[in-house]
Amino acid sequence: MEISQRQTSRAAGWSRRTGAFSAVLLLTVLVGHRYDLVETPAFLWVLGIVALLAASALLFAGFAFSRLWNFGDRGGRDLTVGTLLAFLVLAPYGIAAYWAATYPPLRDISTDLDDPPMLDTITRPGDMNALSPPTPGEQRLQTETYPMVTGRSYNLPFDRVLQAVETVLDRRDWQLTAPVPDANGQSEVTINALAKSFVLGLPADVAIRVAEDGDVIIVDMRSASRYGRYDLGDNATRIVDFLAELDQEVAGQVGTAPAE
Repeated sequence: MEISQRQTSRAAGWSRRTGAFSAVLLLTVLVGHRYDLVETPAFLWVLGIVALLAASALLFAGFAFSRLWNFGDRGGRDLTVGTLLAFLVLAPYGIAAYWAATYPPLRDISTDLDDPPMLDTITRPGDMNALSPPTPGEQRLQTETYPMVTGRSYNLPFDRVLQAVETVLDRRDWQLTAPVPDANGQSEVTINALAKSFVLGLPADVAIRVAEDGDVIIVDMRSASRYGRYDLGDNATRIVDFLAELDQEVAGQVGTAPAE
């Protein structure tokens, strides 16, 4: 009696290969975008391709599992590797989807909703998000979701507050999009910079406005994502962290200031 030989599932092999390729492509494009070797629009397209590849690896795995279960085909190891790689690749997408459902659809955050600091539009090509005043609905969403996004007022000379802002900026890996304006004889100065998100390195334009208002100095800040409908809380976090560090810097200056 002749015993039929078990076949090796081709789908299992394709699951492993597709899952591995999606993982390698994801790591490659992340590194390339982080070091400015890949432009953001192309980066976002590649992220979509990576998701499709990982989903395809799961489809191959499902078909291979059916063959293994029903016909006893070989390929369990390839099937397992492909499935694990696909889930690892798709995990960040699942987290991003959860954040998109949790955070409001905002991409331009400011501490002054009525008169936001002006952003540098020269370095914003036409394919980026359009800059427009926030609608009443967007203002309400920001106020309800990010109550900590508020401006600062300091009882210090204008030049000392501006110096504190520049000191905090120097500690951050942000790129100035224009030289810091000359503050001599000025009562208002706006500094523009380009910041990037921590994980994906997505660019956002930042404006920090230092202005005199009677006896106090007001610092307002704005951060707007260049791409994407959702910022997933990135802009608000950037503003809150920067202004909290500015508070510490100003407090340090006041503590070491000579007595008058």
